[in-house]
Amino acid sequence: QVHLVESGGDLVHPGGSLRLSCAASGDTICISNMGWYSQAPGKEREVVALVNNAGGTYYADTAEGRFIASRDDAKDEVYLQMNSLKPEDTAVYYCYADFNEECTVQHGWLKNEYWGQGTQVTVSS
Repeated sequence: QVHLVESGGDLVHPGGSLRLSCAASGDTICISNMGWYSQAPGKEREVVALVNNAGGTYYADTAEGRFIASRDDAKDEVYLQMNSLKPEDTAVYYCYADFNEECTVQHGWLKNEYWGQGTQVTVSS
């Protein structure tokens, strides 16, 4: 089990930047992937960026070239540097982590995906 806490969301103007942070605590050695999802009102939650435990990254098409996800395993933190922000980026951003299956099975846990509480990003002029 892990707890995820995000911070860094704010109101910014179009073209501005934000840096989101997420701190994990608990059984962090079980974490495989970490990353970020976004959800706007009335819309489905969708992936923004993921970082695996080797540092490899995946980006949604809407994030590619503008956002950078990174991970500091020593601090059990993941970050999202958001540049060239657009109004359509406005959403609640959720930190995400999943466990390797070995940890899940050995501990008898019923889930292997974890979410933070979300942090609001608003891009408006």
